[in-house]
Amino acid sequence: MTDYRYRGISQTRLKPAVQGGFDAVIGGAYFGAWASNIKWVKDGGGNGSAEVDVYGGYKYEASKNFTLDLGVLTYQYPSNNLTPTANTTELYIGGISGPFSAKYSRSTTHLFGFANSKGSGYLEANLDYELTKGTHLVLHVGKQTVKNNSAASYVDYKMGVTHEALGGKLAASIVGASEDYLAPNGKNISKAGLVLGYTKTF
Repeated sequence: MTDYRYRGISQTRLKPAVQGGFDAVIGGAYFGAWASNIKWVKDGGGNGSAEVDVYGGYKYEASKNFTLDLGVLTYQYPSNNLTPTANTTELYIGGISGPFSAKYSRSTTHLFGFANSKGSGYLEANLDYELTKGTHLVLHVGKQTVKNNSAASYVDYKMGVTHEALGGKLAASIVGASEDYLAPNGKNISKAGLVLGYTKTF
């Protein structure tokens, strides 16, 4: 990726990221792990340059056109040394119907180092619509609420396309957030920007 944006905010100070993970599915149950390089922990005064996510859940086909998704996801930042810790765990519930999906995530710990933020929530809506064979329109809007810190709450968005090519998937998106987040070097890491990426599944 040319930038790692999470909920609209760059995790790599607008720099490239290399990411990878694996998933396993058994019936409706699934679990997996995913990792990326990051810079934001050091920018926040901590240590470490990696994010490792571990997650698991269950998808249930409630009806012909609706699937319910329940799960837990933990974000781990090895040796981050932040107080409160950057490590965060969220429970989530989502629904999928055709090209539309929505999900609500709620933290069971402090949220990414924010003090007294247990119980913070993130609500999102997504569209993944096939324009032509192998080409999809991707739209996203989300609302991050940080408990006991309304100034840190914001809305994020993404508008882009994906296209199957070169044995994988090419992606181009405009991503941004409603509030300015500044890195120590003064760069606004939440401003709207173009993010390009290539993903291959084995």
